[in-house]
Amino acid sequence: MDPLKRLSDEGVSIWLDDLSRKRIDSGNLAELVRQKHVVGVTTNPSIFQAAIGSGEGYEEQLADLAVRRVTVDEAVRMMTTADVRAAADILRPVYDATEGRDGRVSIEVDPRLAHRTRATIAEAKQLAWLVDRPNVMIKIPATEAGLPAITEVVGRGISVNVTLIFSLERYRAVMDAYLAGLEKARAAGLDLSAIHSVASFFVSRVDAEIDKRLAKLGTDEALALKGRAALANARLAYEAYEDVFGGERWLALAGDGANRQRPLWASTGVKDPAYKDTLYVDELVAPGTVNTMPEATLHATASNGAIHGDTVTGGYAQARADLAAVERLGISYDEVVKQLEDEGVAKFEVAWQDLLDAVATSLNGKGGDAE
Repeated sequence: MDPLKRLSDEGVSIWLDDLSRKRIDSGNLAELVRQKHVVGVTTNPSIFQAAIGSGEGYEEQLADLAVRRVTVDEAVRMMTTADVRAAADILRPVYDATEGRDGRVSIEVDPRLAHRTRATIAEAKQLAWLVDRPNVMIKIPATEAGLPAITEVVGRGISVNVTLIFSLERYRAVMDAYLAGLEKARAAGLDLSAIHSVASFFVSRVDAEIDKRLAKLGTDEALALKGRAALANARLAYEAYEDVFGGERWLALAGDGANRQRPLWASTGVKDPAYKDTLYVDELVAPGTVNTMPEATLHATASNGAIHGDTVTGGYAQARADLAAVERLGISYDEVVKQLEDEGVAKFEVAWQDLLDAVATSLNGKGGDAE
């Protein structure tokens, strides 16, 4: 059987972690939806930096923006929201067929706002208005400042993709923020069934950092733990998801039509070439989850994915043992996940600034021609 179909049949929604004007205009995205069981799209500042920074497919829009003499920030927003709007239209049939569960396209708030709650809320509202599609999801980072923003935005009826989650403690705070948002929406008389959310729990970056520390230790015990921490972390996140969305607070909301906030496995392309290229797909199969894959991982799964049912819920005890073993070697879990969150925000800020710089250069060049 087609591994991607098997993955879908196991209750995992396959989303593509990439978007570009070329992918939209060439029909590639529509083809992936038809042939590769793709039912959603995620974007981030790094993805847009790669797409728009290349200039391919954006020439005409850049020329028009230059004539209008818009600011660089406005130009970037116009281009990114145009891409997300077009992708949302391609995925609209999936959205309709799944009653809003899938067919989603995510766009992230300006990463420079990651530590500013009110600005994040304002940006999320603006992005939802600009894209103006029911199947858009606004990405908000799971920083401390992002948590109250999640509650406020969900409370306004906007569907949210919470991103950059690395720690189990922060993940529980994210779920709490989502439930608080649903309660706020219910108090405002909004239709809870129209609000959807995913929580993007990052995977491969955890192994990349912990494996580096294990390799530095170099003992047999340390080396035997390589490639196990990220899966353990994700599996325990799913255990937390089952706990929260089986509790009384959730059941009261479910009775009013609310949707669970699904775990989304992000950063699923392997960083270490020694690992199987579908490691973070094969080993994170669980019902009610999303796996957002770079295109290379999508095609690898299609060709050699080993999908053999649920590979998450039976592994909680081993997951706890693996993380405990890492801690015993002097590698601090709390230190690692804090570092990864800080690096994740910084990485997106750099990518966004690179994008702004590239667009500024392009606008300046085309502005002279336009006159």
